[in-house]
Amino acid sequence: MLDRLQVLGQRVISVFSRLGQATLFLYQIILTIPGLLSRPSLIIKQLYSTGVQTLLIIVVAGCFVGMVLALQAYYVLVDFGAEDSISQMVVLTLMRELGPVMTGLLFAGRAGSALTAEIGLMKSTEQLSGMEMMAVDPMQRVMAPRVLAGFLAMPMLTAVFMAVGVLGGYLVAVHGVGIFEGVYWSLAQLKVDFYTDLMNGMVKSLVFGFVIVWIAVFEGYDSVPTSEGLGQATTRTVVHGSLAVLGLDFLLTAIMFGDI
Repeated sequence: MLDRLQVLGQRVISVFSRLGQATLFLYQIILTIPGLLSRPSLIIKQLYSTGVQTLLIIVVAGCFVGMVLALQAYYVLVDFGAEDSISQMVVLTLMRELGPVMTGLLFAGRAGSALTAEIGLMKSTEQLSGMEMMAVDPMQRVMAPRVLAGFLAMPMLTAVFMAVGVLGGYLVAVHGVGIFEGVYWSLAQLKVDFYTDLMNGMVKSLVFGFVIVWIAVFEGYDSVPTSEGLGQATTRTVVHGSLAVLGLDFLLTAIMFGDI
């Protein structure tokens, strides 16, 4: 019994120790961001890597998610004679929940894992140490552009996911099950509030993007410089990033739409 408690205590201490290291790591990155603003080319390059190269999977996933939402909504609402309300369910679900959450999960799987692998490889090949020897700060040159680019790319990708999802729902609702086109768009505009629905979804995407790139960059920087260590760090990024998105989604939803 005492051995089990000792093991549990060691794991808890290890978790909090790692969280403290990640927080100090983030603090160092934040301190370098003002100096980074004078070199926007670094941010633009990372925006292409984290945002543009993730766009295809966002578009494809958003289209199919919107189509599935419309189809499932029709199956449920047709029994009550309320199938005209498909657009409300599709739009509100995408803007409040599925848009930022699904984008966050896809972003963690594609961009997050790529960031961890890239930085882990730079560490294993001693590129980061070489920068320090040449008086180049890796935090400002490597870490900060990736964190800032991921933070900026996430809401843009979320907006694309929402827009494509609504269009996917339109294809199924109007051309699939025969809902009148004017009814679809008018009810969608009538029930959606700009601040309550759209802006809250954008706030979620900003939080998710920040946390995901923080996890991805830290895992790459803190990875063991071996092939096995790099693989484990990439796996941790996807797992921890996905769990963070789901946990933060519940917390933010309770704050935004509940009484917490």
